[in-house]
Amino acid sequence: MAKILGNFHLALLIGIVLMLAAMFGLHGGLIGDGGYDWAQFMRYLHIFAGILWIGLLYYFNFVQIPTMPKVPAELKPGVSKYIAPAALFWFRWAALATVILGLLTGEMKEGGYSARALGLEETHRTIGIGMWLGIIMAANVWFVIWPNQKRALGIVPAEDSAKARSASVAMMASRTNLILSLPMLYCMVLYSHLGM
Repeated sequence: MAKILGNFHLALLIGIVLMLAAMFGLHGGLIGDGGYDWAQFMRYLHIFAGILWIGLLYYFNFVQIPTMPKVPAELKPGVSKYIAPAALFWFRWAALATVILGLLTGEMKEGGYSARALGLEETHRTIGIGMWLGIIMAANVWFVIWPNQKRALGIVPAEDSAKARSASVAMMASRTNLILSLPMLYCMVLYSHLGM
């Protein structure tokens, strides 16, 4: 069992196979006769990417940032050279995937509501606000957090003063995303489950 569960890629593959088994086992007839709602599957992928993205945002803000000052100096490179770059890889790509899959889901649903929602049309105002917050957050990830983290972590060369300044900017941008994530999630969940 340790050989299976100890291998990330194998465990992920098993999860995907089980998801497909559930999909075809529960809805195979609908898929076969063309009655399957592919927008719901797109929403599933959007939610999966969103959980990965926001889960990492919360990891950074609830765990890594508050804990780093307590980590002994000799152990900090383990985080800054290995853990943080790997987490930031998944963080930024999950952010992009979440936005793209969310916009595609909106286009597949109800005759394509993404443009109306982004324009904050009254019937789609709640989801539109959530979408705008998500887009702002994803832009923050790619254009503020990631460039500053590359300097702060030494992924790209920078002087010590620039590294310290970049670490501070990245932390403040991450905290901004933490703040924005709460109303964003509220808008997404309220619209998705209550249609409001």
